[in-house]
Amino acid sequence: MLSTVVTAAYIVAALLFILSLAGLSKHESAKHGNWFGMAGMTIALLATIALVIDGVYGEGEATDAGKWGLGVLVVTMALGGLIGVRIARRVEMTGMPELIAMMHSFVGLAAVLVGYNTFLASHGDSPEAVAEHQRLESIDMVGIHNGEVFIGVFIGAVTFTGSIVAYLKLSAKMKSSPLVLPARHWLNLLAVLVSIGLCVWFVVSPSIVPLGIMTVIALLFGWHLVASIGGGDMPVVVSMLNSYSGWAAAAAGFMLSNDLLIVTGALVGSSGAFLSYIMCKAMNRSFISVIAGGFGSDGQVTGEDKDYGEHREIQAEQVAELLSEASSVVIAPGYGMAVAQAQYPVADLTAQLRAKGVDVRFGIHPVAGRLPGHMNVLLAEAKVPYDVVLEMDEINDDFPETDVVLVIGANDTVNPAASEDPGSPIAGMPVLEVWNAKDVIVFKRSMATGYAGVQNPLFFRDNTQMLFGDAKDKVGEILKAL
Repeated sequence: MLSTVVTAAYIVAALLFILSLAGLSKHESAKHGNWFGMAGMTIALLATIALVIDGVYGEGEATDAGKWGLGVLVVTMALGGLIGVRIARRVEMTGMPELIAMMHSFVGLAAVLVGYNTFLASHGDSPEAVAEHQRLESIDMVGIHNGEVFIGVFIGAVTFTGSIVAYLKLSAKMKSSPLVLPARHWLNLLAVLVSIGLCVWFVVSPSIVPLGIMTVIALLFGWHLVASIGGGDMPVVVSMLNSYSGWAAAAAGFMLSNDLLIVTGALVGSSGAFLSYIMCKAMNRSFISVIAGGFGSDGQVTGEDKDYGEHREIQAEQVAELLSEASSVVIAPGYGMAVAQAQYPVADLTAQLRAKGVDVRFGIHPVAGRLPGHMNVLLAEAKVPYDVVLEMDEINDDFPETDVVLVIGANDTVNPAASEDPGSPIAGMPVLEVWNAKDVIVFKRSMATGYAGVQNPLFFRDNTQMLFGDAKDKVGEILKAL
């Protein structure tokens, strides 16, 4: 009876997860999507806990091991819940990309631990392990089971260390430039080929030795795979790791014979892969070229040796004058806006200009920030109306008729070198063509290059002026002047 109820609960939870993904696809329904996801996870947890309790007390007197296991479950869930609430209350939106990267590493580590536990549970010397091995032999599933364990551990290990590197890069605790080792592509290929050989060994003759060797190789492979990808590709890497974590969860579901984990992992894995594809298409790059390594330079500032002329500076009061005389304004935000937490004064500036009859809109590049949709979330958080937030393809043709463009903390996503310099590392990448507007105001702390390490000729154009300082403070000064 209980198993039937749990199966039904898992189906309901899976449907809620699907509704969650559907809701998150649009600004207007994103909040409901989050609620659907939380409801689904609550149902899944309660159903799983019910199974555990039934396993401990369902057959009369509970064993000491069963009581101990239940106690561990309760304590770990309580600790996890407290840590999750604390993190949710403390982490700012600017820290969300690295937080998500770290969460992916937990999923990868969980898949590795589940894989080893599953292997030991069916290949150990205990009576339970012997019985499980005999059960698998009776249904001719030993080889398939071993393959599931091996693949699950491999994906989990790659996700674990890859996500840690992504976290370190996104939090600026590690250089964003790609790690360029001699013959790095051959090293990656060798790691994959050796792992395939170890998989054959493990399936034919199950042993902790090939599994352990593969785990070490996969951990190093995951580290090198992401370390060799440049900072400009970090948004794609985050979505890629999101996909990996989904497949790791699905692999854990196969190992545990848990249908909900399989379905959920497949949802996360496929949606993450599709998002990576969309972002690569928006950057005019293939997914393979991203994985193969560094978008941007090898650590040197590309284009710095060219003479672009002198940049021009402007003050907040002068920007206010330009805005007061404009009829059309476009704001192009980037990660700098997130760091300065300038989204709230930017929202106030938008409201004030619109009240004066100025047509104000936002142009969002697909990889603006360091997380897919990062800028959209920040603007929604500041209550900027959804209808004035447009994607790059929707806004690009309007720049020639735009009076003033405010580039707030963006760099690589507004770089004309992408379309004008065939030798640039970002050549061919679609960007916001802000230079076609009458006046361009760039908010920056300094003349430093962006995350990809590529110099931006936009800063030296005749219709561009630089407003240096903290974006939040400068927008506040503009508001005061207006």
